[in-house]
Amino acid sequence: MAGLWRGCGRLLARSPGAAQALTAGALMGTGDVIAQQLVEQRGLRGHHGPRTLKMMAIGFCFVGPVVGGWYKILDQLILGTTKVVAVKKMVLDQGAFAPCFLGCFLAITGAMNGLSVEENWSKIQQAGRRPVCCHCLELLPLLESKSDVRWKPCPLPASPACVLPDSAPSLPHL
Repeated sequence: MAGLWRGCGRLLARSPGAAQALTAGALMGTGDVIAQQLVEQRGLRGHHGPRTLKMMAIGFCFVGPVVGGWYKILDQLILGTTKVVAVKKMVLDQGAFAPCFLGCFLAITGAMNGLSVEENWSKIQQAGRRPVCCHCLELLPLLESKSDVRWKPCPLPASPACVLPDSAPSLPHL
């Protein structure tokens, strides 16, 4: 394990772009394996290997190089290491880069899954209209103070699959 760690350090020192691409590909492949095995519970016989390979390829060829390049640009645009600099970088990253990156990521993923241009564009438009708030609502039970949890459909029409907690258990005060 120590040899692998040293090898990664040498690769990062010699070729940071290649290291970022390999890391992104490995993480995306690992994430897909986790999704298939733990979330979808496909089992080893039901594992869809080509899907994992596609995700790894997207990480190697797109995510790693693009995100690594973006952070280099961001470091050149906004100099310094203070908290204010970090907030400026975060605002620029989330406000400008993230929407563009997500659109490109969805387009590439759709194309690799065989969607036509029209189908791909439709899916990207649907993703753009989906409210982000519903995806973070699993944290609401931590903020609620009622004793039971009952789920009801998300009241936002753009995302009927979302759920909102009707009530949630209380947490002890720390």
